[in-house]
Amino acid sequence: MSNGFLPISKQDMEARGIKQLDFVYIIGDAYVDHPSFGHAIISRVLESHGYSVGIISQPDWKDDASISILGKPRLAFLISAGNMDSCVNHYSVSKKKRATDAYTPGGEMGKRPDHATAVYGNLIRRTYRDVPIIIGGIEASLRRMAHYDYWTDSFKRSILLDSQADLVSYGMGEKSIVEIADALNHGIDIKDITFIPGTVYKTKDVDGIYDSVMLPSYEEMKADKALYAKSFAIQYQNTDFCNGKPLIEPYPNQLYVVQNPPQTPLTMQEMDDIFSLPYMRTYHPSYEAKGGVPAISEIKFSLVSNRGCFGGCSFCALTFHQGRTIQVRSHESIIEEAKLLTKEPDFKGYIHDVGGPTANFRFPSCEKQMIHGVCKNRQCLFPEPCKNMKADHKDYLSLLRKLRELPGVKKVFVRSGIRFDYLLADPDETFFKELVEHHISGQLKVAPEHISDAVLQLMGKPKRAVYERFVTKYKKWNQRLSKNQFLVPYLMSSHPGSTLKEAIELAEYLRDLGYMPEQVQDFYPTPSTISTVMYYTGLDPRNMKPVYVCRNPHEKAMQRALIQYRNPKNYDLVYEALTQAGRTDLIGFDKKCLIRPRKLASEGYRQPKTAGSQNTRKKKSTIRNVHKKK
Repeated sequence: MSNGFLPISKQDMEARGIKQLDFVYIIGDAYVDHPSFGHAIISRVLESHGYSVGIISQPDWKDDASISILGKPRLAFLISAGNMDSCVNHYSVSKKKRATDAYTPGGEMGKRPDHATAVYGNLIRRTYRDVPIIIGGIEASLRRMAHYDYWTDSFKRSILLDSQADLVSYGMGEKSIVEIADALNHGIDIKDITFIPGTVYKTKDVDGIYDSVMLPSYEEMKADKALYAKSFAIQYQNTDFCNGKPLIEPYPNQLYVVQNPPQTPLTMQEMDDIFSLPYMRTYHPSYEAKGGVPAISEIKFSLVSNRGCFGGCSFCALTFHQGRTIQVRSHESIIEEAKLLTKEPDFKGYIHDVGGPTANFRFPSCEKQMIHGVCKNRQCLFPEPCKNMKADHKDYLSLLRKLRELPGVKKVFVRSGIRFDYLLADPDETFFKELVEHHISGQLKVAPEHISDAVLQLMGKPKRAVYERFVTKYKKWNQRLSKNQFLVPYLMSSHPGSTLKEAIELAEYLRDLGYMPEQVQDFYPTPSTISTVMYYTGLDPRNMKPVYVCRNPHEKAMQRALIQYRNPKNYDLVYEALTQAGRTDLIGFDKKCLIRPRKLASEGYRQPKTAGSQNTRKKKSTIRNVHKKK
């Protein structure tokens, strides 16, 4: 081949002297050979173990021949919907079609189907009935057992069944995919591959499964949402490689879906090995005519330092996908990759990010979990930091300092999420100081998500007082270092537990802060999160207590509008929300009011505009300007 990309055509196979590929990998994204893309990692890992892999990117699911262009694989078809769930990729939380797709050449929308993993699986089965199919990636990983599907508002079976696949390789999958490949290569029938950690399989015989947990059946959960909440709680308690047990989910006709415990976390050396594989670090050149793949711009000059998260946010699926055990790369591995970045012709001296799901996690939260596993009924940071948790930023700080000193590097930014309660738990403020001094580009994005303690409790987030303590320290360090850097808080509306009362509480907080967020995330019920289970069942699976759930689109719009109450376009929704909640005391001229009465609003009055955390203009000057216009 003229380049180092994996085969995407018969001509590429011939150029490499390949008559039949070991694996054909069907992907919903464009082919980007970069370690931030799951398909790139899995294909390069297989290649490093001696297996040949070809890529079919975004096949036409309406054409059966589209998955035959590389021929029949010797061992199996692999399927991944892409770096995102295909429905999240396609739709906003209001279920409106998105205009662009950053993972498709030219940003074109519509190049993959909804529920792509299942569609691709059935597409293959129509042509190749006897070839093993292994599905993976985040869509398959989070739908591996029965689950609620927001986009169809239905309770779905395991994706293993709906896709007609033979195995799910869940989680990140590097270890399990090699074990699967080796088993197939040694002639083991796909139906007999039931022993690999990090996989899900189907069977009619569960007698020999040792120390397993029988979950409620799919039919029972479909009829009783409370049973699904109980089942999910069991699944959530069995996401650790050390203490997780096999889970069995019954289906009609004596069929069972069995989830093996997760694969063991990668060691530092294994992480380093994966990131040192010969990636081309960009999209396939065939996409140049369409302007490339937009998603590459977000990760081209960023560095992954870790994976996994022990933060435990209820609305996040990381516990189910990457797990709670932190896995890291060595400083040497990250620095070598940084040196590669500096040699790129369009590198301007700025490393955009050094992090992962949570940037400031560089080792497991405590030593006990590597022997006994993570706690099944306790979180590391919530509701208070565990006494066994070790909060220490010395290693991360040392890494950032080394990167700052590299020739050609002007700035190293931290743009992954900073877990501020973990930062506060560290008694040494050196990292906090240097974060403010060197690693912020004008503003730091953090995720308090809400300020109502009742909602934060359900979110698995720290109390409001913890965030306020962080804000105070952040301002202190900015003042000491003569910086004027803003905080940009991510906020979420309509999360389970949030009524209009809590939404108004958040609006009042923003009023006192003098800040109107430009972006607000309405709660998005994605598969396999505690929050989504609350949304679907109305129960908190951790304690089975009832939870208020905002499902009405109009009320959701009101909650969202309250967070941006200064926007004139939201006036009617805010007025209605305040009236409905019995808070008309917030409509008037007092400085504590959110909006003015309708008459003044209709005569052209506009709320003062704010930017970042800057103070608003005084009310008198705003009213004076309105009179001048008249």
